Amino acid sequence: MTTSASVPARPEGAITDDTVTDRLVEANERYAAAFSDSGRDARPVLRVAVVACMDARLDLHAALGLRLGDCHTIRNAGGVVTDDVIRSLTISQRKLGTRSIVLIHHTGCGLEAITEDFRTELEMEVGQRPAWAVEAFRDVDQDVRQSMQRVRTSPFLVDTDDVRGFVFDVKTGLLREIDPA
Repeated sequence: MTTSASVPARPEGAITDDTVTDRLVEANERYAAAFSDSGRDARPVLRVAVVACMDARLDLHAALGLRLGDCHTIRNAGGVVTDDVIRSLTISQRKLGTRSIVLIHHTGCGLEAITEDFRTELEMEVGQRPAWAVEAFRDVDQDVRQSMQRVRTSPFLVDTDDVRGFVFDVKTGLLREIDPA
């Protein structure tokens, strides 16, 4: 798996017109030069979907020992199970065969530091209130339980027997499983 370390850093003080996106496109060109089509379709080999926070400190494939093609990965702020996550999980299960769902939140999440007032602040700034909820929380364990409950009670998902939730410790790299009760 290519990491940010594979994107060469510019020498300190170098003057360049390149943007970060330009650097990513250059990295993609190097990746594509060695790329070969595996011949697989979009069905994950392990029949698992992982829902996790978008936090840049979580390298999910490395942390879970996954390879390309093993799972579906759905990420958003907080790893929260929203209507859009349910949409993705429903497609993942009903059309692409996944059966297990792993939910991963983490320590030190930014959603613990903000409140739903963020929506009001945005409304004051841009003149329009967002239709979406921030989904801020104070207790990461309880938020994982809430996410597991949202998955387990969704009428759209065909298999909710293997739904497990975890908190990833950003200091140690370890997962701690959350009891759904």
